Order: sequence, then C-alpha cells, then structure tokens
Amino acid sequence: MTIGSQLAWDDTVLPFQLDASDIRGRVARLDGALDQVLKQHDYPPVIEALVAEAAALTALIGQSIKLRWKLSLQIRGKGAARLIATDYYGPAAEGEPALIRAYASYDAERLDHDTTDPFSQIGAGFFAVMIDQGEGMMPYQGFTPIAGTSLSACAETYFAQSEQLPTRFAVRFGQSQEPGVAPHWRAGGVMLQHMPQIGGVRAEGGSGEGGLLTHVDILHGDANDNWNRANLLLDTVDEIELIGPSVQPTDLLVRLFHEEGPRVFDAQPIRFGCTCSEDKVRSTMSIYSQKDISKMTTDDGKVTADCQFCGAHYELDPRTLGFEAEGASGKPI
Repeated sequence: MTIGSQLAWDDTVLPFQLDASDIRGRVARLDGALDQVLKQHDYPPVIEALVAEAAALTALIGQSIKLRWKLSLQIRGKGAARLIATDYYGPAAEGEPALIRAYASYDAERLDHDTTDPFSQIGAGFFAVMIDQGEGMMPYQGFTPIAGTSLSACAETYFAQSEQLPTRFAVRFGQSQEPGVAPHWRAGGVMLQHMPQIGGVRAEGGSGEGGLLTHVDILHGDANDNWNRANLLLDTVDEIELIGPSVQPTDLLVRLFHEEGPRVFDAQPIRFGCTCSEDKVRSTMSIYSQKDISKMTTDDGKVTADCQFCGAHYELDPRTLGFEAEGASGKPI
C-alpha cells in the first residue's frame, strides 16, 4: 500500500490512556482533510509546512473539546509568516465528524523560500489558544510567547505555562510521493499529557526560553519518573510511523507503550469544513451605519466579502446591510 492511499485511520484522532503512567494522549493522522485545507490556497511550500503542523496540532488538541464547541489556534509573528490561524469545530452530534479549517497570512517579499526551517519565518510573537463554548458562555483565551524551535514546542510551552499540564507532541508532516499521483500533504502526530497532579506545586521559575515553564518543570516524585519514562519512549518514534500507511495507530501505541498499559477509546473522524455564510457576513456588518457601509461599497454598487479560510466570495446590496438595512437579500457567488 502506498503513502498516497486513503486508509481507514486517515483523518482520525485516536484518544488513548496509559494506565500504568496516569498519562492520556492522542494519535492523529491527517490526509484528505489536510489536503483540502491547503487546496483552498496557493501557498508556497514554507507556508504550507507551517499550516500542516498547525493543523495537526489543532486536531490533537481539539479532540478533547465538547460537542459544538470551537477551538482555535493563532500564531502571530513579526517575521515573514505573519499569521497561522486554525479552527476545530467539535462534532454537532455524537458520531459525526469534527471539522477543521486553516489559513495563513505572510509577506511574500520577506519570505525565505529556500529555508529548511519554516518555523524561523515566524519570528517574535505569540501562540494563542481560544475556546468558544457557545452562545451565552464567556470564550477562553490563553497566550504564550513564541518559544522553542517549532510550533509543537510552542504548544508544549502553552500547556506548561498557562495550564500547568505537562504535554509533549511528536508531529511530522510532508508531501507524499506516490508514483503517477500528484504529491499531496500528510501529517501525523502523537500527543502525551499527564493528568493533573493532586497537590502539585507550580514551579517558580521555568527552564524554558526566557524562564518559561516547560513540561519538565511541573511534576515531582513517581509522577515525574512516569512522565520521563513515557517521553523517552515517545522519542523513539520514527517519521514513517507517524505519517506513513504501514503502522496503524493502535499498533503504534503497542510498539511505543506496551509496558505502560495503553487503552484506546473511540476514534474521532475529521473533515475539512468551513462555517462561513451570507448570514454571518450580514451579522458582522450589522454594527455599521449606512454611512459606514457606503465607504465599503465598490464602484459597481456592491459590498463584497471573501472568506479567508475557504475562498467563498459574497456580493451584497449595501442597502440591506447594517443596522439601518432595508431588508433585501444579497447574493453569494
């Protein structure tokens, strides 16, 4: 079977627990969903690599959110890669797939297209996690500085610094090379997270960049020994085991953690999906007066809007927008 073949465990996240270590985790494989995310745009490979890693992290983190919740990651930097944004929508009902989407903003003139280190194109900035629990609920937002050598390292720092939860990621991504088939992106990864420790004490100063907390600064005693052992095992994982077709996620867990008592739960399917709509465009415009709307109107008498995630284009009658709207409908194209 070739890397380009769609497999039953592609576009899924498999949650698991290591009973002997009090550690939970997830295995993710993205194929068609990631390919659909990137097909919406014409990004250079350096930016595609950043989006691929961010999408894999989003899938691994997002699997734990509740039905109909939304998790978003935003990576903002002062380098050529200005913004990487992802959204993960929890299933609308049990048994339905989660939805994922992503986009990037970058300065093409400053981008180093030949670099082998896409992360270097972000520069100083911040890594943000946001959770929308639905109407009537206060959204959660957490921020940490860009740190380390990858987006995965940034995510580890976020969980240590903001949540005091030791967390590790092993994420790989790349383009498949199946003979006779156009290359397309695949990503895979494993996430480990120690359960909250009763009586745990937050470290006063971290061992990370700029004194930030890392996953090694939080645990103590047997919990720390268990965590270190699981991390040593995770470090033995090969790239082909994470993104290739030859090792099923369940087999990978047995290979890595058989002495830790791995126990798996139901896998969560993931699909590409965008939630943009004309109604949402209208809702966004509802705070503006007709005077404000007139400044957004094109020479041919329309207000246009484009979805940055999926490229959908909307053209609307300015008279029907804002809090002074007449009430006619626009026309998405």
